[in-house]
Amino acid sequence: MDHHVIPASSGSAGADIALVLLRLGLLLATAFLAGTGILRPLVGELPRRLHLTIAVLGGVSATLAAVSAFATAVNVIALIVHLVLALAIPLLIRRPSAGRWAALALAALVVLETSLGRTGVEFAIDTVYVAAAALWFGVSVLSVWVPAERWRQTNFRLGPLSLTLGGLLVVAGAVQLFTSGLGFDRRIYGTLFGLTLLVTAVLPLAAVFFFSRNDSTRVYRFGAVAVAVAFIAWSALAAIPKPPELPVPGVALLAEASLGEQRLPVLVSPQRPGKNLVHFPASAGENLSAGIEGGLIAKAIVRPGAEGTWAEVDLPKGRSDLVIGRGEEKTKIEVDAGDEPGPAIEDADAPECASAALGGLVADRREVLTSCPADALSNEDSGSLVKLVEFLAGRKPSALTLVEDTSRRGVAAAKLVRETAARSGLPVQTEAGPNTALVVVSGWAGGYTAMTRAAESQRLKPTHQYGLYLAPWLLNGPIVNSVASSSVPLRFDPREQVAVSFAVAAGNAFGGESPTLGGFRSWLGDQWRSVNGDVQIFAAAQVNAMPMYPGEPHAVGMIADRNYAGQWIPDGTIVPVSSVLR
Repeated sequence: MDHHVIPASSGSAGADIALVLLRLGLLLATAFLAGTGILRPLVGELPRRLHLTIAVLGGVSATLAAVSAFATAVNVIALIVHLVLALAIPLLIRRPSAGRWAALALAALVVLETSLGRTGVEFAIDTVYVAAAALWFGVSVLSVWVPAERWRQTNFRLGPLSLTLGGLLVVAGAVQLFTSGLGFDRRIYGTLFGLTLLVTAVLPLAAVFFFSRNDSTRVYRFGAVAVAVAFIAWSALAAIPKPPELPVPGVALLAEASLGEQRLPVLVSPQRPGKNLVHFPASAGENLSAGIEGGLIAKAIVRPGAEGTWAEVDLPKGRSDLVIGRGEEKTKIEVDAGDEPGPAIEDADAPECASAALGGLVADRREVLTSCPADALSNEDSGSLVKLVEFLAGRKPSALTLVEDTSRRGVAAAKLVRETAARSGLPVQTEAGPNTALVVVSGWAGGYTAMTRAAESQRLKPTHQYGLYLAPWLLNGPIVNSVASSSVPLRFDPREQVAVSFAVAAGNAFGGESPTLGGFRSWLGDQWRSVNGDVQIFAAAQVNAMPMYPGEPHAVGMIADRNYAGQWIPDGTIVPVSSVLR
């Protein structure tokens, strides 16, 4: 039974709060009981009222444990052990040594339950905090009925013991505070999680301070109240959502918004003063809008070649609240555009740029956006285009129909295609023809337009009979799905484990959105070189099955149907149709 991990939401706020209070009460009563039992041998004969207090603590702990078994799923063995120990400690009160062992076992059970799923430093500080608080509670209970002079002559005197336990609580609370990731930013005082962390460290410190100034048992017992509140705060941390990272100017912001009962991811890019794109996945639904509070509200619309919907918002300098809405439902997200201007991003290339930034965020890398994929033609893509043109020259179409744009990448790619085709004696033109091959090196918007036009032309008459070919960065669901089949030169296999892992991670992080090449490269970072292999031509098509090589095992997270997890092409597939191009 895990008393620390709060169960999943029941759907009722009142019921969820009741469960949290039940768990907190159970932890507190059990800690008082375990600490009292552990320190019981340090005192002599107990007065009757202390016997009654220990019996009440045991009964409360056992009762709350039994009630929790009906309220939520528990480990039956752990529940039985808890009940036996909670009821055994009051019965063994006249046998201090035996009672201590039972109390130690109960304390160990509480520590294990509190620290379930935590390792390393987290487990250590949980152990220290729970054990120190339980011992403080034990001394408090015993000192209420047994004067200090009647304690047995041992090394565990009230004054030094209290200072030691308080010091352990302060240190454990401070370590938890520093390892929480909140640091000393405004989330410490501006969020419930941060305030709860402060309570776990500050209240024990206050108790130690006042006790060091006056070591009377009365002050010590008042300190026990502060420690009890801190212990409850410590136990409640598992039920309090950790606040998201603070927005960093220039770093695309991946946040979560709550509209009614729906929670949906939101991407804000580039998060600089001026024009920004607010992106929602297709799974978020329609009729969404975004805008700065008090300013213009823009409707999120579909953009050519990109998934989901996009709203254009002008961010002011510094921090502000981004309002996300659907009808009458509204919510806010904090953004911070800073004061510095961001990179110049062409409107047509902004969705691709945002998608590339998302890949880094999925990998937990918060890097300032200084450039976009369309700003330059990479060496890898240059080589892929050269091999693509040479491959097409071997098939001998009458000409290449080239579609380009005015971006630096598009201009460089078009020049490269023309030069390579000229060396191969292959004409390049802008008009479609029956015996041509279409080669698209524009951005997403231009690529989507070119492919939809090609699909319409092919329905009307024979056009581009040597195929439709896309530059590597155009491997994107809306673009490739605008035609029955298209081909793209790639240096990695989208069916391999690394590529599928990214597709799954990206989909999980952003509402099931499909992966993109720019996002994949950002996600891999410096590891991109490890998957940047030889060039092969891959064909993307809308089919019902995923063809595999004979005897080839499925990649992780992939099954052979239209909707397998981690697919790069929504409702389709992509397979190699050439050998490695040397």
